[in-house]
Amino acid sequence: MAVNIVETEGLSKRYGSLVALNDLNLSIEEGSIYGFIGPNGAGKTTTLKILATLLSPSTGSVNICGVNVLKSPEEARELIGYMPDFFGVYDDMKVWEYMDFFGAAFRIAKARRASIIDDLLSLVDLGDKKDSYVESLSRGMKQRLCLARALIHDPKLLILDEPASGLDPRARVEIRELLKELKRMGKTIIVSSHILPELSELCTHIGIIERGTLLVSGEVEKIIGGMKVSRTLRVKVIDEPNAVIPLLSERPGIENVHVLEDDLIEMEFKGAEDEIPSIHELLISKDVKVIYLNEVPLDLEDVFFHITKGTLQ
Repeated sequence: MAVNIVETEGLSKRYGSLVALNDLNLSIEEGSIYGFIGPNGAGKTTTLKILATLLSPSTGSVNICGVNVLKSPEEARELIGYMPDFFGVYDDMKVWEYMDFFGAAFRIAKARRASIIDDLLSLVDLGDKKDSYVESLSRGMKQRLCLARALIHDPKLLILDEPASGLDPRARVEIRELLKELKRMGKTIIVSSHILPELSELCTHIGIIERGTLLVSGEVEKIIGGMKVSRTLRVKVIDEPNAVIPLLSERPGIENVHVLEDDLIEMEFKGAEDEIPSIHELLISKDVKVIYLNEVPLDLEDVFFHITKGTLQ
């Protein structure tokens, strides 16, 4: 049975008449990578700061590993590694000094800190930068250093606010692969972003928040499965694709047949997965030479735009 490492109930945050967070009920399973998705200003950072004990809610409760965050923030901080969207690094310090400073802040014995720092710098591929000054690091390296710092006390939960913001494509891939490795090590990770491709190959669970309200939360596959009122199919034929459109349009359950720029035929199919081969059989029976017929899988962008339909202004 899955154990929830994070539980919030009725979590709200108001600034006068502005409601930044509205009655958030959140459950995050241990060992998951939870993608917290929403546009800028949706309430992602507000939520994560509350979870990280840096902001008090107006109402509601937060529990992390059974610890009441609002009543026992010091105990909760031992369980949390937090990486904010904008973080400070001390440019006049060497990389190992930066790590050592935070190790001391978490009361890690001096005799243990050196080996912990070496292990973490190796994990984030900064072992050769140990004696470099922080200011000499690229942005991607600074992001990985900040992640190493968040791991210094071996927390159970990592809270990462826009960890790939401002990074080039290679650095984004490096961060993504690092997070996958941390999951394999048993960490539970909450990662927020408004850039959906960053999360599509990473997350096991997602939550979509809009205007401070959580619209949906759960396993990615279950959310996508629950959305499938129709399937998008694409077929590649040797024949003239426009000549095939009338044939497909006449078949019950097929709608919106059209040809894409690369001569692929795309259609919406309101039928079960095991009915798809019958479309292939129909084309073959009419002497249409089919190269392939595929279903286009839904991704996080499809989920986001479907769920937020009518609420985005």
